[in-house]
Amino acid sequence: MKEIRSALVSVYRKDGLEEIASELRSKGVTIYSTGGTSAFLKQKGIDVIEVESITEYPSILGGRVKTLHPKVFGGILARSTETQDAKELEHYKIPVIDLVVVDLYPFEETVAAGGTDQEIIEKIDIGGISLIRAAAKNFNDVTIIPSKNQYGDLLKILKSGGKTDLNDRKALASKAFEVTKLYDSAISSYFLGENWDEQRKVLRYGENPHQEGAYVGNINAFIEQLHGKELSYNNLLDIDSALRLMRDFQTEDPTFAVIKHNNACGFATRSDAKTAYLDALAGDPLSAFGGIIIGNTNIDLACAEEINKLFCEVIIAPSFDEEALTLLKSKKNRIILIDKLQGFPGKSVRSVLNGVLEQDIDSKNARTEDLRNVSKRAATADEVEDLLFANKLAKHTKSNTIVLAKNKQLIGSGVGQTSRVDALKQAIEKANSFGFEIAGSVMASDAFFPFPDCVEIANGVGIKAVIQPGGSLRDQESIDYCNNNGMAMVMTGVRHFRH
Repeated sequence: MKEIRSALVSVYRKDGLEEIASELRSKGVTIYSTGGTSAFLKQKGIDVIEVESITEYPSILGGRVKTLHPKVFGGILARSTETQDAKELEHYKIPVIDLVVVDLYPFEETVAAGGTDQEIIEKIDIGGISLIRAAAKNFNDVTIIPSKNQYGDLLKILKSGGKTDLNDRKALASKAFEVTKLYDSAISSYFLGENWDEQRKVLRYGENPHQEGAYVGNINAFIEQLHGKELSYNNLLDIDSALRLMRDFQTEDPTFAVIKHNNACGFATRSDAKTAYLDALAGDPLSAFGGIIIGNTNIDLACAEEINKLFCEVIIAPSFDEEALTLLKSKKNRIILIDKLQGFPGKSVRSVLNGVLEQDIDSKNARTEDLRNVSKRAATADEVEDLLFANKLAKHTKSNTIVLAKNKQLIGSGVGQTSRVDALKQAIEKANSFGFEIAGSVMASDAFFPFPDCVEIANGVGIKAVIQPGGSLRDQESIDYCNNNGMAMVMTGVRHFRH
C-alpha cells in the first residue's frame, strides 16, 4: 500500500478540480502545481507550491516549457526499492511525487473546431504527455490520473483513506497509456492528413433500409467488439447515447441501463450487477425487447444468465467474466462490446441546413451543494439522492421529458413530448402499468415549469419532491403550490434540453 503524501497537478480543464484539490488538502497532501492550474487553485483558497520553486526556473517560451526538468521527473521516476535513487533525490534536493494529475491540451477538440494550423500545433501537449508516461511507467510507486475522466477513480481512493495498492496503480497506468495512445494517434492522423473519406466505413444501410449510410471516425477509441453482427446505423446511435449516459454514472455502484431509441427505458443502481440489471429491466420490460443493455461494472455469470433471457441487440460493459462471455456468445448475432471508458470530445456537431451546428457537450451535473431549496419543506437526504439521480437521467432523455425515480431506480419517464404535462402523464402511465408505487418517488424535469400544473398532477399521485432548473416568470406559482401541499422543490439553475 502507498499513501499519497504529495501530488503534482497540471491540468487544462479545471472543472472538477476544486473538489479533488480540496480532498487532497484535507488529507494533508502537499500539492505542487503549474501556471494556470496553480492560479486557479490559489483563487479557490487552496495552498499549492509552484513548480518553479522546485526547478528554480520560470515557465518559459510562452508556457511551452514548465515541468520538463530533472527535479520534477526525478521525483516521479525515482524507485523506492533502489537505494541509489534515494541518495540522488537527497543530494539534488528533489521532492518525491506520489500522485500525478494531468488533463491534456484539447488537441482533437481544436482540430474539430476548425482551428488554424498554428492553434492546432500549440494544442499538442508536451509536458503533460511526458508526465503521464513517467508516472505510468513508475506505477510501482506513483498513482497517475491521466485525464479528468479518471477524477472519479481518484475521489474513491481519497475518500477511502488516500492509499493505493499495486493493482490500483497498475490499472490507472493502463488507462494512462490508453490516453497517450489515442492522443498520439490523433496527432499522427492530423499530420498524415487523414480525411473523412479515409475514415469512412459504409454501413448496411442508414436509419431505414432504403437509405444509404456510413460511419466516419475512429470508433475503436470507444469500444471493442467481441462478438456479433456488424454494427448498424441505429445501433451506433443507441450505443452513443448509452455510453454518454453511463459516463455520468461511471463512478457509481453497479448501474445498468436499457436503451431504446436513444433513451433509457430502464435504469437502476444497486449493490451488485445482477440486481442492478433486473431492476433496470423492471422499469419497462416491454420496451426492453430488442434494446441495448449497458452496465458500468463487470458482468459476471449470475448477471449474464438473466440478460441471456432477453432478446437484446447489444450488450456493453467494461469487462465480462469468461463464463459470462461464453454464455452471452451463444446467440450468434448478439453484439457484445467492451466499453473502453474513453471520454467524449468537448464539442458536439450536427448537420443542419447545408451546414453544421457546433456546441459544447452538456457536461453539467448538479451536486448536492448546487441545489437551491425554494420550498418551505427541504428535501430529505434520501430524496436528494434520488433527485440528483433523476436529474442526470432527465439530462440524457429527449425533451420534453419528465423522469420519475425511487430508490435509485427509474420507474417512469415521459420522452420527447410536445408539452411537459403530456410528458408527466406518460411517465405516470408507465409507472402504473409496470406495477410501481409512485407515492414517495421524486420528479425531475429537463426544463422549467411554465405553470403549476405539473406539480399539481405530481402531488395527486403522491410525488413529494421535485427537481427542476427554474427560470420561469411564474416559478412562484409552482413554489406556492409545493408549500401549500407539503412538497419539496429544489432548483439547479441548469436546463438540460435534448433535441
